[in-house]
Amino acid sequence: MTLLSIRNLSVRRGGQVPLHPATLQVAPGEFVGLIGPNGAGKSTLLRAALGLIAATGDSSLAGLPLPARARAAAWLPQARDIAWPVSVRHLVALARNGDEQAPQVRDALERMDVARFAERPATALSGGEQARVLIARALAQDTPLLLADEPIAGLDPAHQIGCMQCFAALAAEGRGVVASLHDLSLAARHCTRIVVLSQGRIVADGAPRTVLTPALLEQVFAIRCHLAEVAGALCVQPLEVVGP
Repeated sequence: MTLLSIRNLSVRRGGQVPLHPATLQVAPGEFVGLIGPNGAGKSTLLRAALGLIAATGDSSLAGLPLPARARAAAWLPQARDIAWPVSVRHLVALARNGDEQAPQVRDALERMDVARFAERPATALSGGEQARVLIARALAQDTPLLLADEPIAGLDPAHQIGCMQCFAALAAEGRGVVASLHDLSLAARHCTRIVVLSQGRIVADGAPRTVLTPALLEQVFAIRCHLAEVAGALCVQPLEVVGP
């Protein structure tokens, strides 16, 4: 069983190719971290997989009717805009057709540590708090698959870890998560699988300890790193930029 299957998925914009033909599958129980430098194609891959931008090739999600797609996958884009001063609870409940008493809403508020803000206007929260509310809304959709574009950007360290633990728990429950990430250590510690993109191409795909090697990190990110085992998990510590 697969939750997402893409084959030779490619995006072209004018004379540019932000995503060269990409093939991958995501199964239940996987937390897949998409990593790569800015402009590597991470967001493009996610959006093309969902059918949000024009692409060639095949995606099991992009071809679905919109209602079926919404049941199959939740989408958390980079944009963190909240336009209306509705309550946090109501905003999260929009994922359940406005049912504020739905158990999925209560669970999502707790998972993202925003239950204590539930009655406050979402627009009155800090940027990081708003980001967690939007993650909660995606969680409340309660889909087999979650696609998230830089979900931990702007969160404080404790909530970055909490968010990654939440995603890992979803995978352990049998769902699938695909998230673009920039924190290599958090990706190494919590993801079951790492997919590396560089210049619009998938250049590595596998378990964190297999993929995150000093040679690959230098090649893709132009950085020299120290890799170590810390509390039974791989830790990636960037040390310096390589090159001029």
